[in-house]
Amino acid sequence: MTQPTSLQLLIEQYCQQFTDELVTLRRDFHQHPELSNREYRTARIVANYLEQLGLSVTREVAHTGVVGVLQGSQPGPTIALRADMDALPVSESHSTLSFASQVKSEYEGRQVDVMHACGHDCHTAILLIVAKILSTLKEHWHGTIKFIFQPAEEGPPEGEEGGSELMIAEGVLNDPAPQAIFGLHVIAGMQSGHIGYRSGAAMASSDTLKITIKGSQTHGAMPWLGIDPIVVASQVILGLQTITSRQIDVTHEPAIVTIACIQGGIRDNIIPDQVKLLGTIRTFDENMRTDIAQRVTETAKHIAMSAGAQAEVQIERGYSVTVNDPQLTDEMVHSLEKAAGKDHVFIAPKLTGAEDFSKYQQHIPGLFFFLGITPEELSHGQAAPNHSPHFSVDEGALPVGVKALCQLAIDSLSLFSQKEPS
Repeated sequence: MTQPTSLQLLIEQYCQQFTDELVTLRRDFHQHPELSNREYRTARIVANYLEQLGLSVTREVAHTGVVGVLQGSQPGPTIALRADMDALPVSESHSTLSFASQVKSEYEGRQVDVMHACGHDCHTAILLIVAKILSTLKEHWHGTIKFIFQPAEEGPPEGEEGGSELMIAEGVLNDPAPQAIFGLHVIAGMQSGHIGYRSGAAMASSDTLKITIKGSQTHGAMPWLGIDPIVVASQVILGLQTITSRQIDVTHEPAIVTIACIQGGIRDNIIPDQVKLLGTIRTFDENMRTDIAQRVTETAKHIAMSAGAQAEVQIERGYSVTVNDPQLTDEMVHSLEKAAGKDHVFIAPKLTGAEDFSKYQQHIPGLFFFLGITPEELSHGQAAPNHSPHFSVDEGALPVGVKALCQLAIDSLSLFSQKEPS
């Protein structure tokens, strides 16, 4: 068994020392959630905290983002650590937690409850404590660490830009340019304190599908006098399912085409003139992503045409596939094992959820991993998933996330220093 290094022991020591502060920060963010591009209070707390640690801080990046830069004892390579800050339009009114959210905000023109139902409060608190530990230990490492606190991971409001794409456009990966980036996501259903990672494609791309079936309105008792878009829409929905079950090579990568919303009709005896379908497409390969989009378009149009109807298809490209750099992942697994223990680190299955961390990975090598936050007795299908109003966090797992990011930062800086020409 490998003995822990003195620096590893110092990280462990400081992590224990700052655990109460970690939990306090997380609970404060949880009690005061803010929607995408509206993370004003969160950003202010983050920026003030980093400045008190002595970091060079840039505010209002991509609207409400915060970037802190920490220098080690000597010059060297640069790496980046990223946390997201935004919450969701989800109600926590059922909760008995003393720090449950009572916040309401405007979302798409209406008042909604707001909740950290995906754990971004944990990510923000974790990265702040990571900054505190690494600034305390800066005499022990060389190089530069860039702390990226990102807004709008859940997607900016309609008509606005935001998230990682805007962070990158505004120069977050420049001056200095990181050689790698790391991030984590807490996840329900995985045992507390365990870490899951995956080399290569780890999370899916996410595209929004909108189909409008145009028929001809008529009396419900005389369908032959019109063109029924409801029947056509039903045929289109079934036809789309043959794309993933019969038309693509599922031994290469899995894929999903889901229709989640059907809108059409106003009463029982009127066949409407159109029906709208809304859904999502998830893939783990960019070429397959393009191919499926074309198949969806052709399938919908041809089925509609066969019935004398028309199909208008819109596919809005969302987040790309989250691809962990294989070499970086292989080199950094030992760092994860230092943080969680070798027996608590495993290769995670692919997740069909999507992450805009993927945008950073299109520019520099990145590793995105998962931290379990569900007690063992609930980790076998009983835990409410991320985005559920019943989503909950075992705060005892959070220090593992702190240790993991600290180890990744220090170990990767050391690794890149060794690779640099002398």
